Amino acid sequence: MSTPDNSAPEIGYEAARDELINVVKQLEGGGLTLERSIALWERGEELATICQTWLDGARARLEAAAPNSGAAGEA
Repeated sequence: MSTPDNSAPEIGYEAARDELINVVKQLEGGGLTLERSIALWERGEELATICQTWLDGARARLEAAAPNSGAAGEA
């Protein structure tokens, strides 16, 4: 689920997180068919990957903005 240039997922972090929360609630609630449970699990895995992609991207941007932050105390 990424854009053609693979730079960012098609869905925003907050939307993916909120949908993932809903998926988890449905799975925890039980009473689903096996097919529905598997489909929700698979969607949850996709959403977790999307969230991780966003978080990894944010971390990389922060590190790029402060490339010498780890060396500030060394001198």
